[in-house]
Amino acid sequence: MKLLKNVSFFVVFFYFCGFSNSNSLWTSTAQIPKEMHPGEDITYVVSYSFLKFGEVRLQILEQKEKNGAVYYRTKAFIDSYSGIPFVNLHQIYESNFDKNLYSDFFRATEKEKDYIKFTEYYFDYNKKTVHVKKGKYNPFEIWADSTAQLNNLYQDGLSLFYYARMNTGQKKSVNVPCFVTEEFVYTKINFYDKVEKTSVDAVDYDIASVRLDGHTDFISIFGLTGNFEGWFTNDKYAVPTIAKMKVIIGDITLQLKSWRIQGWTPPKY
Repeated sequence: MKLLKNVSFFVVFFYFCGFSNSNSLWTSTAQIPKEMHPGEDITYVVSYSFLKFGEVRLQILEQKEKNGAVYYRTKAFIDSYSGIPFVNLHQIYESNFDKNLYSDFFRATEKEKDYIKFTEYYFDYNKKTVHVKKGKYNPFEIWADSTAQLNNLYQDGLSLFYYARMNTGQKKSVNVPCFVTEEFVYTKINFYDKVEKTSVDAVDYDIASVRLDGHTDFISIFGLTGNFEGWFTNDKYAVPTIAKMKVIIGDITLQLKSWRIQGWTPPKY
């Protein structure tokens, strides 16, 4: 059994949060505008019960232009620790999305014993299509090559994480259209504007954070299914600190371990 394979990222990946140690004490008077920061590199430890069995690393690689529009290129690495029984997982997720946070391209790769398998999505909103390719490397082989019609703007599993970050601090509920595991689905997200204190082992003071929660009715990448909740720093960076979510195996936690973000210090509560 690949235990970590049943852990959902976004992404992933986006359901990152912080432990709340008390009720909300005050409400933000205005939403803080959020910013994407190329060069950002953050790492989380993944735990199931008291067992730490892997890490998730998230990167904003660059900001670029394509046909006169601004796009961001991001990447996520999911790796299990060596020596964990029944767990040997090594996955990479890539997502390119525009400044409005809609997916343009998505790739997932996973290392198997004898090869690396991949899934790719190419979104073309002008033609209202998404091109899906599945196969493997070493040796290269295509298993599936198909096209589906689009009737909306969509998130992939990783871009969804950044969509949530850039919308934190507001008071609203949304049903976000997603294209995940070759299915058109929705993710329900509730955003809140009350500021709460959160804590993580990597920071020696309480952090000012805002909360979100939500629900999925489908099984996402890494096995996310059901309820999730999260807290993000109440600043322009909206850095997630700890995630708690429901996956196939039960409840898992992701806690911020380290970060490299130019100019960023976790905001004090």
